[in-house]
Parts: sequence; structure tokens; C-alpha cells
Amino acid sequence: MSNVQFRQKEILGKKTRKHSGSRLYPFAALVGLKELQLALLLGCVNPGIGGVLIRGEKGTAKSTAVRGLAELLPDIEVISGCAFGCDPQNTGQWCADCRSRRQPVTALRKVKLVNLPLNVSEDRLAGGIDFSAAVRSGKTAFLPGLMAEAHRGIIYIDEVNLLDDHIVDLILDSAASGWNVVEREGISFKHAARFTLIGTMNPEEGELRPQFLDRFGLCVEVQGCADLEQRVELIKRGDDFDRDPASFCQRFAGKSEQIGCRIREAQQKLTTMRLSPAIRTFISELCLAKNVAGHRADLVLEQAAITTAALAGENEVTMAHVRQVAPMVLLHRQRESQPPPPPEPPQNSGDGDDQGEENSADNQSQSEHQETGQEPEEGQQESPADGGQQQNDGADEQETSPKEDNQHPGSEDNNQGQLFDIGAPFTIKKISTPKDRLARRGSGRRSRSRVAQKQGRYSRASRHGISGDIALDATIRAAAPFQTHRKGKLALNLVPDDFRYKIREKRIGNLLLFLVDASGSMGARGRMAASKGAVMSLLLDAYQKRDKVAMISFRGQEAVVNLPVTGSVEMAGKLLAEMRVGGRTPLAAGLVRTYEQLRNYLIREPAGRPIVIIITDGKANVSLGETKPVDEMLKIASTMAAEQRAKYIVVDTEEEGLLTFGLAGKMADALQADFFKITDLKARDLVHIVREKQ
Repeated sequence: MSNVQFRQKEILGKKTRKHSGSRLYPFAALVGLKELQLALLLGCVNPGIGGVLIRGEKGTAKSTAVRGLAELLPDIEVISGCAFGCDPQNTGQWCADCRSRRQPVTALRKVKLVNLPLNVSEDRLAGGIDFSAAVRSGKTAFLPGLMAEAHRGIIYIDEVNLLDDHIVDLILDSAASGWNVVEREGISFKHAARFTLIGTMNPEEGELRPQFLDRFGLCVEVQGCADLEQRVELIKRGDDFDRDPASFCQRFAGKSEQIGCRIREAQQKLTTMRLSPAIRTFISELCLAKNVAGHRADLVLEQAAITTAALAGENEVTMAHVRQVAPMVLLHRQRESQPPPPPEPPQNSGDGDDQGEENSADNQSQSEHQETGQEPEEGQQESPADGGQQQNDGADEQETSPKEDNQHPGSEDNNQGQLFDIGAPFTIKKISTPKDRLARRGSGRRSRSRVAQKQGRYSRASRHGISGDIALDATIRAAAPFQTHRKGKLALNLVPDDFRYKIREKRIGNLLLFLVDASGSMGARGRMAASKGAVMSLLLDAYQKRDKVAMISFRGQEAVVNLPVTGSVEMAGKLLAEMRVGGRTPLAAGLVRTYEQLRNYLIREPAGRPIVIIITDGKANVSLGETKPVDEMLKIASTMAAEQRAKYIVVDTEEEGLLTFGLAGKMADALQADFFKITDLKARDLVHIVREKQ
């Protein structure tokens, strides 16, 4: 790594370093981030915009910009001593304590920027029972959380796309209603919670839920500086800040003060700014042209245009102001106006008659042989005259030798095989495994599980749990019946048998293990391209969910591990693209190799819950020993079914026709697996199958 690259990474790292005096890198000293700075200023001037989402690659000063913004936030008037920062002018949103005061005293304080950690618990975010007060006085008291602290301020979430779903749900509820309602652990409390959201994220690590994404008024894409002079200036400023932070901050104090004055002046102008009917029409036409969902884009764009004009010191909103902020408002909301056209049907290499393949079983078989370069395998469609004899002979007696495969006109060398492109990846829906009673350690975002950590959602209480993670509500209930017989100075007297501990849940990752049939029959009608597209889509989803992934393929005489257990999408894509198709079907070898990978994984991770997805037509024609291929395959599958920690899914690629053998279904029965019959293996069909059964 060059010195320039090292300094860029060091200066613009996601985690801002604190220097002597806890000084932060000044907001005014940022280089090449004008659009980001404008978006953050708009969010500060007008909370009605709805916050800012900052998307960008690693090391682009996303977090540095947000933390520097905290120094510029203006003062607001609050009721002195109020834990919720109630507004003296808005009596309808006062908390119970402020309403009980006869003459509340007011005070000034800065707008707070509350940093929300990814491992925040529900009670820390929304608030919960005040344990100390309960033990001392025996009365239930509410302990405010981060939402109370952020009222009339800003909640900042670094790596917002990695936030647990149950925390996202709490934030969405409060953001929609403006109130935080707590109903648990014997308390019922409600307080105002009106805040602005600012989130940063790296899109490579997964996207946000659509409901959460739409809550951000503005969205900005941030990239590294492409201008050489700007990058040099960035390095120079970084060196100056490292050498003398106090002097560097003083150097930009004037610009920072100017920005603060602009914010205050713009806030005062907001109440006097109005939009003309022509501007409103322009905004609606622009949103219609981008095919946005709902009407929030129109409302946010109106507020953003007004705020832009006010921040610029203008007295009137123009179309130029709308155009300036429209990309920020519409970037994460615009949709395709219509779905992409379906792929063109394959052309018949014979007389060009599209109906020939559908009406003639002979043409169907011939087309497959031309595409794969293979002799007809058992179970493939033949003419009615041949089909009855083939069915009577059995699947394993119609084998084609490797020599015959290679000598077939137009066929490729079995060692090379055919290479198929990866189908277009797409967004998939949720895939997860059912919960059980086993507590696990780990991280991820896929399957919900009990965890042996002080993290995650509090689901219930138990006599046994993590030391120190006490469920006080359950503990008090357990001790309450015995208080009349116990003596002590405290309102609540506890003994060891009273204590109850929290049972927590969170999402963790899984292992997705693919066993893919790469024999010659998979090359027909683009089955392999569709399979690769589905696998790549699941790999991308697995990367975002922090899963482990592995892939095994079988063809010719053996099964190989194309993708060892990994989370690297780049490596997965490379190995998937290099997987070739052709030759015979050693399904037994594929099952044995799969079982070896499962056994090795479960030795390392005894609490693991792997999901095995087998994509094949089941027409085994190569044995490992002297047993017939199909019988051997079924025997191995029965052995694998004894591993109860693994979940199996079999996807049958055999096409419907006059003759079918149903061998994949028999294998699914032996595996005790979920089985699906499909006529045309498409990527979306495969993903839906996996989703529906999980």
C-alpha cells in the first residue's frame, strides 16, 4: 500500500480518532464532500425532512462528517431538569413530571447527537424499569433510554444496515408516531420521541429494509476523491490535524462559526418561505417521472427545496433549488417504470418451428443432445416406441460409457465440459431456520436463536442464565409472596433462590451448503445458467447476513468442492463462474463429499444448523462400488438422514413429460428432506422454494 493510500485510509477511516482534548476533525475542513455537507446541514436546519442516509465505500469520511456536525448544532430551549428535553412552548408533548410543575424553569442546551451502538438492547433504547429505585423504595419507576435523550435531537447509527430487526422495529414505531410507548416488565410509560435519523452504511454489507430506508428523507452516495489536488490537500490537512489538533481546529473556527450562523438564520427563515403552485406542480411531475412509491417523496422534496433556499439566504424557492436536492430525495425511492422484458425464447436449430419442441418428444431429446454433446441419459424424453422399453429396463441399465460420450459427434471433452454464464443475480427474500432451545454464540443476521451473551432481545426469564443478566421483573415477582416473612432495611429483600435471569434472542448466521448436479443433462435449456444465478443470489444474501457458504458439484466420475466454507462473494463468484457442465452423473460421490463437509463443519461448530440444498434430477449412473448407482445413492442418503442437525432440501430438475423416473423424489424420502418438483429450473423458482420451506 502506498503512503498516499495509507494516509487516505487513516484520515478517512470509519472510526474517528479522538485526540488531545477530545477534539473532532472539523466539519468545515472536509475535502470533496460538498453534497454530503449540504445534506447534513439541511437535516439540521429542518428536522421535518426526515434525516439523512449516507451510503459509501470504506474510508470515505462518512462518520467523520457526522461527528464533526455535532459541534455545529445550535442551542435549543428546554425545561430545566427534564430528562426528556421537553419544549417549553409545546405543552401538549410535556412529560408527566413537567406537567406536575407549577412554574417550570427553562434553560438552553445544544441539540444532542446520540450515537446508537449496534448492540444496543431494547431497554437501553426505549427505556425500562429503574432497578435501583425499585429495590430502594419498592415502587415501579421508569428509567429513560436513548430515545428520551434524543428527543428534539439526532440519533446517529453507524453501519445502520447491520442493526438488529427488533431494534429497527422500535425506531420505526417511534419515528412514525413521534411517541415512545413502553409496555413491559410491569411498567406502562409514554413520552414524546421526535428525532432526526442520520445513518451511515456500506452497501457491500447489505441493504436496509424498505420501511426503514423510506424513513430517511435524503440519501447521499459518497465516493473517494477522484481529483488529485483534492487528495493531496486531504493528506496535508490530515497531517496538520495530527500534529496540532487545537491549532488546526482554531484555523477553521471562523468557517465553522459561519456555518453555525447560516443554520440559525435558515431556521428563522423557514417559517416565512412559501412555494408557488408552479413549483409544487414541478415537484409532483418529477416524482411521477421517477415512479416513486407513495407520496413521501413529494412532501420531503418540498421541505428540502424550501430548506435549500433558506440555507442559501434566498427569499423565494426556485426550480434550481428543487433540482439541486432532487437526487438526494429520489435516489433511494425511484423504481423501474416497468419490469425488464422476458428473455427471448431459444431458437430451434432445425427448421425454426417454435412449436416443434413442445409437440414432439423426439425433437426435445434431440435438442438436449445437441446442446450438451451427450448421449441420451436415462429418464430423458425419447420417442414413444423407445420409452416403454427404457422404463422397463431401469434407470441404471441405460448407462453410457465415458468412451462413448467422448466419441459422440459434436461432444466436448468430459474433462473440460461446457461453460455456462452465471444468470443475473437478484434480491431474495428471507431464508431462516426454525428456533430451538439451544443457546449459541455468534453473529449474523439470518436465523433467530437463543444466545449465551448479554446481547439481543429479552424474550423470557429463567432460573438459569448468564451471571449478572438479571431479569428484575421476574425476580421481584418470585420474591413478592415471601416479603411479609422477611426482615430487612430495604423495601425488597432477596435471597439467591429468588433470582431469575434473562433468556435473550438474536439473529445469527447459518451455513448454506449447495450440492449442484453439473452432469451433461444440466446443460439443456439453460438449466445450469439459472442454477448459477440462483446460487450467486443466495451467496450475495449470505454475505449480507454474515453466513458461511460452501458449494460442491459432481460430474463425470467424481465430486469436487468448488467453494470451500467461506463468506467471500468475490471468491464465490469466481469459483462459480469456472464450474463446467458435462459427462455422467456420480450422485453418490456428491452425497459422500457433502456428508464429509457437513461432518467437518459440525465437529468445529456442534451447535451449527447447516442447510443443504441439492439440485439434481437424481439420475445417478456412476457407482463408487459394485452396487447399482441408484441403490447406492439411496443407501448413502439414508445414512445422511441420521444427522438431525442438518436440514435437507431436494430440488428435482427432471422435466415433466411422457416418462419420468422420480429418482430425486426417492432420494428426498431417504434423506427425510423437503422435496419439490419443478419443470423448468429458474433462479427465482429455486429461491422461492428455499424461502417457503424455512
